[in-house]
Amino acid sequence: MIKQNYQKELEQILEKDETKGKRLFLHSCCAPCSSYVLIYLRKYFRITVFYYNPNITQRTEYEKRAAEQKRLIETLNAEGGGFPIGICEGAYEPSAFLTAVKGLEGCPEGGERCWKCFELRLSETARLAKAGAFDYFTTTLTISPLKNAQKLNEIGQQMSERYGVPFLPSDFKKKEGYKQSIELSRRYGLYRQDYCGCAFSKAERAQRAYGGKHGKDS
Repeated sequence: MIKQNYQKELEQILEKDETKGKRLFLHSCCAPCSSYVLIYLRKYFRITVFYYNPNITQRTEYEKRAAEQKRLIETLNAEGGGFPIGICEGAYEPSAFLTAVKGLEGCPEGGERCWKCFELRLSETARLAKAGAFDYFTTTLTISPLKNAQKLNEIGQQMSERYGVPFLPSDFKKKEGYKQSIELSRRYGLYRQDYCGCAFSKAERAQRAYGGKHGKDS
């Protein structure tokens, strides 16, 4: 089976003059991941960032990431360099995440539990993109080397068909996108985290850290 090149598909869309100034509803998982994506896409689209991440278990962590997202957008708008960026903060509803992944709690990170989480977030993104008459929707999640870009694009397309809003394909980690997001995080002093936000990811991270330490001590 031929693997799709989602970055090439995105570039082909951006080459079309009719995309200039169109409205994009961009789901964002956090400020660091959105940094490169916003700078890259704001030259083409009028972006509204949708911060919707019910997978984040702790409210304090959620609020810290949300505040950092808003700070980055304020900074980028002050700098200019493209269309102004707006933000829409979704509801903080961890119960919706727990319901969506019920029965998959033991799945390893990156597996089916994560796919259900992607479906939850992209479904809400597409629904609101439709309600707001946006021209496109997409997500910053494909910038992470730990996220399955093919699965994310498949789910995005499914939600596009369900709600009738075009999904913008992406693989933002390509063309050194992930590397640039790290550099931009340093430039803007962004808070970076080493787990997605859910209790399962946090526990898996702690287990790996303990295992490594235990291995050295034994």
